Amino acid sequence: MDCANALKTSSRWHLILATFLAGMSMMASAASKPAVHTVIIDGMQFSPATLEINAGDTVIWKNKDPFPHTATSLDKPGFDSGEIRTGGSWRYVAKKRGSFPYDCTLHRTMRGVLIIK
Repeated sequence: MDCANALKTSSRWHLILATFLAGMSMMASAASKPAVHTVIIDGMQFSPATLEINAGDTVIWKNKDPFPHTATSLDKPGFDSGEIRTGGSWRYVAKKRGSFPYDCTLHRTMRGVLIIK
């Protein structure tokens, strides 16, 4: 192989490697961005009842019932939405890892679990 061909082959490999590394970098940055999750309150229940998320993610509880509810962790310290009015919502940024059972303090039969990885 002469020098010109060797240079072309080397340049192609550098281009392929650079493209691969750029793609990997974009995938890593996309994977590390916090996500937003929604829990719908409707029919006297949380949906989904169990939600698994990553630390740094945001959870939004949206109340579609005709009366107020809360999303209050059973373990203290934890999270407490206070009353979420009809048509209202509350957002929480998950920081502490673990499994957090929660309920509506106004309707104790309504239960959910937030799992933070």
